Amino acid sequence: MTACIVGWSHSIFGKHEGADVESLISEVALQAVADAGLEPEDIDELVLGTFNEGFSPQGFPASLMLSNSEAFRFKPATRVENACATGSAAIHQGLKTIESRRGRRVLVVGVEKMTGLSGADIGATLLKAAYVKEEGEIEGGFAGVFGEIANRYFQRHGDHSGALAAIAAKNHANGVANPYAQLRKDLGYEFCRTVSDKNPYVAGPLKRTDCSPVSDGAAALVLTDVDTALALPKAVVFRSAIQVNDYLPMSKRDILRLEGCGEAWRRALTESRMSLEDLSFVETHDCFTIAELLEYEAMGLTAYGEGARAVEEGWTTKEGRLPVNPSGGLKSKGHPIGATGVSMHVLAAMQLTGEAGDMQLPASELAGLYNMGGTAVANYVSILESLR
Repeated sequence: MTACIVGWSHSIFGKHEGADVESLISEVALQAVADAGLEPEDIDELVLGTFNEGFSPQGFPASLMLSNSEAFRFKPATRVENACATGSAAIHQGLKTIESRRGRRVLVVGVEKMTGLSGADIGATLLKAAYVKEEGEIEGGFAGVFGEIANRYFQRHGDHSGALAAIAAKNHANGVANPYAQLRKDLGYEFCRTVSDKNPYVAGPLKRTDCSPVSDGAAALVLTDVDTALALPKAVVFRSAIQVNDYLPMSKRDILRLEGCGEAWRRALTESRMSLEDLSFVETHDCFTIAELLEYEAMGLTAYGEGARAVEEGWTTKEGRLPVNPSGGLKSKGHPIGATGVSMHVLAAMQLTGEAGDMQLPASELAGLYNMGGTAVANYVSILESLR
């Protein structure tokens, strides 16, 4: 790869009363440029990632970024969307600009304002990322989709509710140290495992603690070519950045194998000449705990049907052989759709440069991250390393 992350910023994720997409963009855009040691006039292109699909009444949002500086006026600005992988799609747009040498410095912002809708409308909006012809009537929206996936997994491999609770408890415990996280509370395994008034079933075997929260928020980063990065205060280089898309209908796939996820990981590790064992940690797309479990298997951490071992034997804790979601993941951090992929790259870069504060792992040399759109339809894997 020929590109680096050289600066970033990140809002707190949660419910932002009175905020809109424009104000959330403004919270992070110039901060990321300044963090890179650059000025707005240094930026060659702007890319905005936002899913929207009814979350915000403002369509055509790309040029909202220009309002943050007169120096941005007349620069190319584009909105990118790829469901819950929208943030990574925006980053890939920036990478292509740099690799084609059409620009040397690209500002990427991911944003979503979700909490302005009712619960029912949020569910209906998210379900647009499914194959509506076949999956549009699944009760419970996207939670219902993953509830059905969890049911199928349990039917094939046995009831692994305990493993899902362990994933939730791990990510909530990790999220306590994340200053940007929406849910900073260590709930413990027993609470996550037990059905209660505060932790009811939501869809199929999935309880509230198995589902990422509805969030508002934004994250931003600056990409440059390597030569430019070498003259800047910090740089995290892409060893690999892979996109793999799979069929949209779940009926055309073995949905329990997340084959697009597995293919993206294989290509990324091959391109970077790495193995899973070389990675210091992984940030993965735990929109629901069953997703993280399936991702263990798809990335090759365990065999298919054995993902529970990874969490039950402590492999994925901060002290384990491959820490997964030391940030708390989407489960604790929150999941503002368009911001998630950018957030994952920002938090990984913070780890690799020793800027992760209380989240910091003792040894962070190589990061892998996986961002998913839909039910492993859009699949993005990045392998990142600090340039110096």
